[in-house]
Amino acid sequence: MTQKTTSIIYWTGAALTSLWFGASGFFEITGNPLVWDITRQLGYPPHFIYVLGVAKLSGVAVLLTPNKLLRLKEWVFAGIFFDIIFAFASKLSVLGFAATTDAIVAFTMVSITYLMFRKLYPDLHRAGTNNKAAIA
Repeated sequence: MTQKTTSIIYWTGAALTSLWFGASGFFEITGNPLVWDITRQLGYPPHFIYVLGVAKLSGVAVLLTPNKLLRLKEWVFAGIFFDIIFAFASKLSVLGFAATTDAIVAFTMVSITYLMFRKLYPDLHRAGTNNKAAIA
């Protein structure tokens, strides 16, 4: 796979992830009834929903920053994976397997995006690197 193809796949995935989690974060901080009703049904308290929304919107800002904040992007990907895993587990436990489709799709999409991120920035993952891009 060429660098250009990897970049296109990464930025497409980053854009789709940002749309998905940005919309979700926006709906969480604005109290959208559909999002709040489901999240409350899963057992999460209101203060958690607000914090989750702020975290998602902050993560989107980092993901959409080109060629900077690479270490922070690692943390954003980790946070997104935790969000997806908890959403999957909560929905599976409370609503049943059929309700987990969105989490499965999100996990697949974000996994591919993250793999492309790793291909684009291989020096970020080498131990002992002094790469300035890796630190930024």
